[in-house]
Amino acid sequence: MQEDSQHTLMSDQNSSGDKRPSVAILLSLYNGEAYLQQQLNSIQQQTYTDWALYWRDDGSTDSTLTLMRQFTHEVGAERCVEVTARKGEHLGVTGSYVTLLAQSPPHTALAFCDQDDVWFPDKLERGMAALASVSTSIPALYCTRQTLTNKTLHATSLSSALPESTSFLPAMTQNIATGCTIMLSPAACTLLRNAMPAPTFLLHDWWAYLMVTGAGGRVLTDNQPSLFYRQHGKNAVGARSHFLHRALAALKRGPTAFMNIFRANTLYLLQRQALLTPDTVNALKRLQKTQRPGWPGFMARVSALCRLKQLRRHKMLENLVFRVWFLLG
Repeated sequence: MQEDSQHTLMSDQNSSGDKRPSVAILLSLYNGEAYLQQQLNSIQQQTYTDWALYWRDDGSTDSTLTLMRQFTHEVGAERCVEVTARKGEHLGVTGSYVTLLAQSPPHTALAFCDQDDVWFPDKLERGMAALASVSTSIPALYCTRQTLTNKTLHATSLSSALPESTSFLPAMTQNIATGCTIMLSPAACTLLRNAMPAPTFLLHDWWAYLMVTGAGGRVLTDNQPSLFYRQHGKNAVGARSHFLHRALAALKRGPTAFMNIFRANTLYLLQRQALLTPDTVNALKRLQKTQRPGWPGFMARVSALCRLKQLRRHKMLENLVFRVWFLLG
């Protein structure tokens, strides 16, 4: 039965007869020698086997490249493909993943992958089954919780529970889709390619979440963890901590950083109206009015909170922080 299921998800032949994988795994690397081999092993152990790994090195100075050459020898060059676009440049997390996205094959699902995690064997299988439940014409994003660990993979806790459903306006207030768990349908990948260039001020996962929801796509949340999310002190982006710690850190930063991103997101999305639904565009135009200075802007923000009921975070205390920040402008 499993073989039949996998067969139905196998990729089609393209016009030249070359077979494409049905899911492309995108892996950005930077000095990953300490933990990379465990991640590569977990990819090899996936129960869903119709995958190819597309990887890019972001300027490593350790043995990362040697490990990738060895892995290529083990699985074959057709399953482990180096993306050489902008080779040698240090682009950072978002820039590197966007480069991988741009160079990955069309008409395939994508899975973002971090160099220091360990995937559970059924990660790809669960994600592909979820994406298959959505019409191929609708952009879809799948994401899960994570099992948080220390650097030796000793489990410490679970990441925050995900809401059963979400939409564009909640996406404007916070990102709930952790990049290392995200899988995107072919339609979602096409949407993101059409939206390029990606914003320089935002991580790739929040960008994907905003674009998919803004275009009327589906976000599929899975509260069963799909990987060990290793916390070792050098993560490009660490796991979200306990709410109290997050709240104290947020209060220390103040509203300025968040509101700057909120305003930048609004402008970026308005410049891509052709990719968004009319409801999304109308909401963005209302949000743009909230950025006026002085009393008119404050009253516009009060009005937006009253009229845009979904402009909220999913948890009560976090939503309270958001509302205060938003009103302060």
